[in-house]
Formats: sequence, C-alpha cells, structure tokens
Amino acid sequence: MTEINSVATFAPTSATTPPQAEFRHVETLRVRWAEVDAQGIVFNGHYLMYADTAVAGWWRALALPYPQAVLGLGIDLYVRKATLEYEAAARCDERLTVGMRCGHIGRSSMRFATRMRRGTQTLVRGELVYVCANPATMQSQPVPAALRAVIEAFEAGESMLMLRTGAPADLASAALAVCAGCSDAVAADGLPAMQVVAFNRLDQPVAAGCLRPVGHRAERTPDTWRIDSLLTLPVLRGAGHGSKVLQALLQTAREKRATAVIAEVPEAALSLFLRAGFWADSTRGVVRSDAWAGSTPMQIQP
Repeated sequence: MTEINSVATFAPTSATTPPQAEFRHVETLRVRWAEVDAQGIVFNGHYLMYADTAVAGWWRALALPYPQAVLGLGIDLYVRKATLEYEAAARCDERLTVGMRCGHIGRSSMRFATRMRRGTQTLVRGELVYVCANPATMQSQPVPAALRAVIEAFEAGESMLMLRTGAPADLASAALAVCAGCSDAVAADGLPAMQVVAFNRLDQPVAAGCLRPVGHRAERTPDTWRIDSLLTLPVLRGAGHGSKVLQALLQTAREKRATAVIAEVPEAALSLFLRAGFWADSTRGVVRSDAWAGSTPMQIQP
C-alpha cells in the first residue's frame, strides 16, 4: 500500500468551544465499568474503541450504510495509522462526547480528526488515517469521486438526504429495498396512498414511509390519514433520517388537508412520534389531531 505521511490538523478552538462547533458529527457515550482499569480510570486502549464508535456514527450521519455503500463502489477502508494524545482521564459512569471529522481526502487516503471531551474539557485528541483499497487484492485504490463528493458535502454542512414523494406504485422498488415489510404499505388496495422515500447522495434508498387515507370516500376528501411502515435501514437508525421522512409525511398530510393523522408504532419508535407532536391513544395507537397544523402544543396523554 502507498506510504502515508500526515500530520493531524485541528480547527483553532478554545477550551470552551462546544463540540458541535468543531465537528458536525458528535457521538455521545457513557463510560462502562469494564472499560476502567486498576488505576480507576479508562484504560488507554479503550479510547480507540471510542473513536471507532464515533466513526460508525459518522457513517450513519452521512446516510451511508457501511460497509455496503463502499463495497458497492468496489472499495473498502482500512486503518493505516491511529494516533492519540492524552490530556486527562475519564472515569466510570462519566458521559463523554467524541467529535469526528474527515479533515483531508488524498488520492487514496482519508484523514480524520477526533476530540474526546467531558463537558468542555478535552481528554483525548486523535488522528485516524484510512487507506482506500480493493477488498479482494488489498491494493490501494483512488477514493471514488462519488464518495469524495458525499464526504465533502457532509463536512460543508449540506443535507445528506433527498426526499421523494409519490404514488406507491412509482416508489415501490425503492421502498422495498429499505425493508421487505414495506410490501404491505405499497400493495394496492384501492386507496390513493402516498409514499415518501429518502435517498442518500449515492441515490440509495435508506428510509421510507407510507401515508394512506382512512375511511376514504370518493365524493369527499378524507379527514384522517394513517402512517404505515415508517422504516429506516437498521444500520442507519438513530441518525434522524426516519424523522425527516416523518416530517415529509406530515407535510403531505397538510397538503391533503387532513385534520388528523394516526399511526400504530412499535414501542421502540414511540419517542420519534411523540417528539413530532403525536400523543398516545389507547384505541388508535398514536394520534396527531386537527390542532397539529396550528400553534397549539400537543400534549402526551396516558
């Protein structure tokens, strides 16, 4: 592989600069008992695990399912060098933030800067250098132009998703690529349903949801619409992509002049809907009523 010589670069920041101002992606974690050594502090090697966890979250923030997305480009990424500088120690049960940023992309390498903090105090600074290589031959390869463009756009603060709204028949294959369970949502049943699919910058579908009328009658516009099968690729869950699809579904409901939107959701997704203004209903799952389009705040009901 190509020899790499690089020096870590960090944006000039003060000790009180919040992580979000320096890094677009910030991972939050809590120190576990098993990560503390006999000195009562986090064992030095575990900070590399923290950095690796933040890299995984960075890929999720890019809406790129790793490793499928890069393998589809004919490459994979391998660590060439990892450097950490320790300034202070973390202890059991403390909450840490781990900022991760791709600061430089060379011909066949990518250089990441990381900073781990407890509150505003820097504990560890680091640099990770990855080499782009053919996974079959392990020979270095140029960073694909498409991947380079996605990373540069992300670090520049641009959106990683493109939302498409249309009839289920038009977006069925994309929705099914997110989850086979979407087949229930896109199957024609005579109702004029609407589908929203989120695509990443490689034009890969990563999240989908379906909106259909309840009690539709041909002679009038339905008042109530139901959200079906709001799904995100498992590897990308927790990065906010499903929330963007949900907001697009609600915007579509507004355009349809709905007075209420209902959904049946698993417990794991309940918080997503509650944050969007829904409340629990013992008979209909979660509901967002006619007040949802105005300024009246939604109340969570038992």
